[in-house]
Amino acid sequence: MSVTLGERSLTRLAGVHPDLVRVVKRAALLASPAEDFTVLEGVRSKEGMMANYGKGRTAAQLAKWGIPREYAKPSVAKVTWLSNPFMSNHRRMADGFGHAVDLAPYPIDWTNLDRFKRLGAIMESAAQIESVKMAWGGRWKKPDMPHFELA
Repeated sequence: MSVTLGERSLTRLAGVHPDLVRVVKRAALLASPAEDFTVLEGVRSKEGMMANYGKGRTAAQLAKWGIPREYAKPSVAKVTWLSNPFMSNHRRMADGFGHAVDLAPYPIDWTNLDRFKRLGAIMESAAQIESVKMAWGGRWKKPDMPHFELA
């Protein structure tokens, strides 16, 4: 039995590279109802990139990139370690598509890493079936459990 991606998840896949969309949809077919997941984000706007980069950083750190001080949230946990905040694979690339998507097991429990690991395994299986080279952020030195991107 599979899971059904809801309208909100499908809308969030708009603008994501078709290969990655195919992998997400295949993962939904592979997942059981107990492995339900949601699409958190696909293509990220410039404002979205600035907001993410501002988490865990001061206004002075943002000034280097011309990011307005109101995006600085030094007391919030850092969510990106990109050296350049505008080089996210969530941005629209030269081909017109975003090359990354963030997913989370549903209902979301950020402390249940086993569910994120299971979702990562399902996505990796789906990528193999679809013959798409994909990287999962859960395997990085600084893990980004929800993140999947074209490799």
